[in-house]
Amino acid sequence: MPPFTSLSSRTVVLPATNIDTDQIIPARFLTTTTREGLGAHLFADWRYDERGAPRPDFVLNRPASAGCRILVAGRNFGCGSSREHAPWALLDYGFRAVVSTGIADIFRNNSLKNGLLPVIVEEPTSEWLLAHPGAELTLDLATATLALPDGTRVPFPIEAFAQHCLLNGIDELGYLLARTPEIEAFERRA
Repeated sequence: MPPFTSLSSRTVVLPATNIDTDQIIPARFLTTTTREGLGAHLFADWRYDERGAPRPDFVLNRPASAGCRILVAGRNFGCGSSREHAPWALLDYGFRAVVSTGIADIFRNNSLKNGLLPVIVEEPTSEWLLAHPGAELTLDLATATLALPDGTRVPFPIEAFAQHCLLNGIDELGYLLARTPEIEAFERRA
């Protein structure tokens, strides 16, 4: 996965609360073990009508959403089942970060392991972001801050190991493989 150091992007706002993983990527699309192509099915039941035509009123189908890499969502994003396909679909669509006041633990962990940055902010910041779709934000992973358009920097929590892996573009296996010489040296001593 590509390293995540900083990201500047306009936002897409999806203000719904309790967006579960089945809404992010419906179960009928979970027949694949690869990530490619899942972005086309992101929020499929909301994006498309029963004939498969895009719903013009859904935010991802609006021209202003094109190219946005930060999704701002309502409270309790990613709840529900533990499907790893949910962060895969968001990444394949083009998002690199999700911002909310609450992100479900399993979804957060799956996101971090796959290169999607889950950003948890306090209620006042969330309210501002939800009220200003298309705002240009900058996420700086090294300092774990989100910069608002007026320059205000808002800290967000991230575990040190997850931060290290994202900054270096590695997953847990990549982290271990990079330490192969140290592991082999330890085994020789044991």
